[in-house]
Amino acid sequence: MPTVSPVTEVVSKKSVSPAPHSHPTSRRQGSMEGINIEAIENVYSMMERNNVEIIDMRFVDLFGLWQHISITRSQMEYKDLALSLWVDGLGFDGSSIRGFQKIHESDMVIIPDPTTAFIDPISNISTVVLNCDIFDPSTKMPYSKDSRFVAKKAEEYLKSTGIATTSYWGPEAEFFIFDHASFDQNIHEGYYHLDSEEGAWNAGDNTKQNLAYKTHGKAGYFPCAPHDTLQDLRGEIVLTLQKCGINVEVHHHEVATAGQCEIDMKFTTLTSMADKLLIYKYIVKNVARKNGKVATFMPKPLYGDNGSGMHIHQSLWNDVKNLFHDADGYAGLSQMAKWYIGGLLKHAHALMAFCAPTTNSYRRLTPGYEAPVNLVYGMRNRSAACRIPMISENPKAKRIEFRPPDPMCNPYLAFSALLMAGLDGIINKIEPGDPIEINTYIDNELSLPTVPSSLDQSLAALKADYKFLLQGDVFTEDLLVSYMEKLEDDINNVRLRPHPAEFMMYFDM
Repeated sequence: MPTVSPVTEVVSKKSVSPAPHSHPTSRRQGSMEGINIEAIENVYSMMERNNVEIIDMRFVDLFGLWQHISITRSQMEYKDLALSLWVDGLGFDGSSIRGFQKIHESDMVIIPDPTTAFIDPISNISTVVLNCDIFDPSTKMPYSKDSRFVAKKAEEYLKSTGIATTSYWGPEAEFFIFDHASFDQNIHEGYYHLDSEEGAWNAGDNTKQNLAYKTHGKAGYFPCAPHDTLQDLRGEIVLTLQKCGINVEVHHHEVATAGQCEIDMKFTTLTSMADKLLIYKYIVKNVARKNGKVATFMPKPLYGDNGSGMHIHQSLWNDVKNLFHDADGYAGLSQMAKWYIGGLLKHAHALMAFCAPTTNSYRRLTPGYEAPVNLVYGMRNRSAACRIPMISENPKAKRIEFRPPDPMCNPYLAFSALLMAGLDGIINKIEPGDPIEINTYIDNELSLPTVPSSLDQSLAALKADYKFLLQGDVFTEDLLVSYMEKLEDDINNVRLRPHPAEFMMYFDM
């Protein structure tokens, strides 16, 4: 590859000097303004160092599933095509993506973000991955239903309020790794079958050699091998994540039997963390598959044991100052942090439509399995929806942890909605009430408010309480309508089908 990349060469001839950074809402399709030339140069250098042959461009649908389309290196290096890719983008059929366009308005465009580049550690052919932003070719503007665009707008709205300059996010996404998973649902049958060599149900298996050491239900937290059979697999996942530029703090076996795990990434800013969470899920699934296993982020795949959540740590900062810290406040929290909690608790029912967005999510959100259903806050209290960690006295570590979400959420939307709720709490000085420092699962005399018990209830709450999301044009009504329609479809898909438990209860009555 020449010393000067095709993009720099063409830009020089056009006598254009695009700014390296720009407001995310100011970018237009076809405009040179705001193009990050330095980051683009880094992409070409990365391609050269790694002998890249394929460029994989990825974007996310409205519900958090990664999509991709690939081009060859020659297209990236051909001068006119190279510039066009970064300025005009690449077209795709928006009507074939969940939650996007109708068939008569299907043409959409993706434009890669050069700051997101990493070498794909999964592909056999050397491939560079680029996250993309979505544009409407009719208006030339960012697409209102692009959830990554929503996340960028949320970060800009935070700055515009003058409350803080930055929000930091640290999700703890749990998942299961099984040795076998099969399921089907049709007109005359419906079933699923899961298996794991760790599964407690295999303790009495005499059909083959059985080496015991099965993990009992709710007993999987932190045991060493041979109970924990997944140490090396998690280690491989961690090392693979690090190859993608993701800083991992810890990994461990989780509470449930049958291979429940957790790997925690170091906190970062909102859009960047949502980007990283998509990479995280991609790596977990593919490394598991490479090792002859299957990973799922489904919140409640097993009956009678803990489900997989995604506790989300949050804090607001002004440059280098943590605005959630006050040494004299309750649990070291500032008044701003308490108002932020007030906003989360006030809007919690509506938030769950983004944070726990599946019918299966509410199999997990039930008392007794560590799922925090009670809408209260307290320091160290894992039975509360908002926990204030007390592990460190460092002012920089002060944060709140919102515990009801699960990893099936679209992180761009879930993080943005949580931020908007917290900011609403700060702006309107919403008090969260008194902290609760007892086991709220056991003391039932308090009559505490809880999260919704079904997706139906969360959807109804969102329909009644969504105005706070529209501030700063962060969420738009067309996005909310499409999102709600999908939730209604999911609810009906489950509601209309017989459940296997119904046959057990009613078939022979």
